[in-house]
Amino acid sequence: MFSISGKGSIVVWNLVIQLVMCGRTVFASSDTKSCKLVSESESERKVLSRLEGLAHKNFTVEHNIGKESYTYVFQLCGDAGGVKGAGVIQLDKKNPNKPTVVGMYTDTQAIGGSDWVMLIYRSGEAYDQHCSQEKRKAYIMISCNRNTDMGQLEVVVEDRNRSTDCFYLFELDSSTVCPAIESHLSPGSIILIIAFVLLALYLVGGFLYQRLIVGAKGMEQFPNYAFWVEVGNLAADGCDFVCRSQNREQAPAYRGVTTEPLEEEPDERDDHLLPM
Repeated sequence: MFSISGKGSIVVWNLVIQLVMCGRTVFASSDTKSCKLVSESESERKVLSRLEGLAHKNFTVEHNIGKESYTYVFQLCGDAGGVKGAGVIQLDKKNPNKPTVVGMYTDTQAIGGSDWVMLIYRSGEAYDQHCSQEKRKAYIMISCNRNTDMGQLEVVVEDRNRSTDCFYLFELDSSTVCPAIESHLSPGSIILIIAFVLLALYLVGGFLYQRLIVGAKGMEQFPNYAFWVEVGNLAADGCDFVCRSQNREQAPAYRGVTTEPLEEEPDERDDHLLPM
């Protein structure tokens, strides 16, 4: 049904699809390249690559501290709220046009476990009165949750009542950091499943063929009915030969001997035939 030109077009489409997939892979791998690590390492880059599904998205949460009300915006390796270089910003409702940078994605640290990733943004704006006026930093704990692709950002704590090493702690649930689910099926189980599927296809397909094409009725609709009957007979003969304990050939039974004496037949005399 395909001409030579049709085959050529199929090859071209396959090449186009492969190029598109390669382009998507390259683009995805560059989603986290904007993050500048404190100490560049391959292990931390692998941790960041686990978060690529969260790139180019702003996560927002509102938080109240007494009479103060703030809005926090987080973005993975991107400009949070459009602020250049900021990974996390703080917006005061009293003055929303002046965002405070909590952490910069150009000063990043990434720590990962089996089902979590801790992202640290440093080099935020300095405190005015707290923490010895050191620079702010944000900790974002991203935990595994298979039921959601991207959960809601939550503020856990703003620990600023200390002299040094203050921080903001956020939480976010996502399935992107969940480990891959390994198959628990053994090779034998897989072989059995394949065998049952093939058997079902054989029975259903053979039944439909016998019924609709051949026009068979009753037991004749069973595919290869005569063959399986012969197999059954041979199996029964083999079972009878192997499993039966009695002899297959029995000697003829002996008749019991009667205790009554046999009647003697009278002697046939032919004296009357002699001449007198």
